[in-house]
Amino acid sequence: MPGWQKVYEQNKDKNFEILSVAVDGQGAEVVRPHVKGTTFTTVVDQNNTLVNLFHFKIVPNGIFIDENGTIRLLKEGFHVDTPEHIQAVEQLINKEVEKVEFEEWSTRNAESDLQIQLAQTKFKLGMEYVKQERNEEALRELDDAVLLDPDNFTIRKQRWYIRYPEKFGQEIDFEWQKGQLKKEKAEEEMRRNQGLVCGPDGCFIAN
Repeated sequence: MPGWQKVYEQNKDKNFEILSVAVDGQGAEVVRPHVKGTTFTTVVDQNNTLVNLFHFKIVPNGIFIDENGTIRLLKEGFHVDTPEHIQAVEQLINKEVEKVEFEEWSTRNAESDLQIQLAQTKFKLGMEYVKQERNEEALRELDDAVLLDPDNFTIRKQRWYIRYPEKFGQEIDFEWQKGQLKKEKAEEEMRRNQGLVCGPDGCFIAN
């Protein structure tokens, strides 16, 4: 996280702190190599708690909270190498603006909420299987979770970690992840075009 370390060093004397939350079901040992050399605090969220709280579908994300606990910035897909994002943080640190809004958050109906909850239940069960080194059972649960919540990148990433561990060494292959996501999305779109409806019990031809 060299980019975040730079932001932290430049602003740590302005009543500013960074709390990095690594969303990774594999635990602290997997995260540790990626925070080497940082001086701000990093915690590990193994159960997608933060992601679920704010309905994030991808990582990384940015949340700026002031000294009174008020959220001043909430951005899904926040990147430290995006000048607009860093400028927003610096404006808030320097109290040049009170709040930064990038976009409106989408609302979900009760049916989709239940589906998301089921996806998270399957995700948690899958990660428990991973801890027990029961990877085939873990992948079945994670595959079901993706079918229920196809836009959830963090669930897809855990599947990839099991299927393609060589892509998740000390240097994560982000370009490969983009290509894999595109490939999976194309396959899912093809199934939809073929009239297939997929869910946890498999794929069926729609009536």
